[in-house]
Amino acid sequence: MIDLVQRKAQLLERKTELTRRLEEIDAELDAHQSKDWEELATEREGDEVLEGMGAQGKAEIVMINAALERIDEGEYGYCAVCGDEISAERLDVLPYTPMCRDCAARVAKPH
Repeated sequence: MIDLVQRKAQLLERKTELTRRLEEIDAELDAHQSKDWEELATEREGDEVLEGMGAQGKAEIVMINAALERIDEGEYGYCAVCGDEISAERLDVLPYTPMCRDCAARVAKPH
């Protein structure tokens, strides 16, 4: 089984990193106020990329918070769908995943 103290520290560190990055993205988005139309168009394109990165970061934070809650409830490391233990290798790659590989593959398959 995995070391929950170490895993919780890893998740909290990642959450802190994402929060800092989101603050930087917000500051960057607020800084774009060019008067030149060409520069403004370029800034708007860049803003779309930043907004996409921000949305991904926010989604990851939601998943991290859910994983931290599972740790507190003693449910971390077990698949939320089938109840089987999630492999340590999978948790090393996706420490916030709520599903084992098989259930995640079934959910991802188009019907």
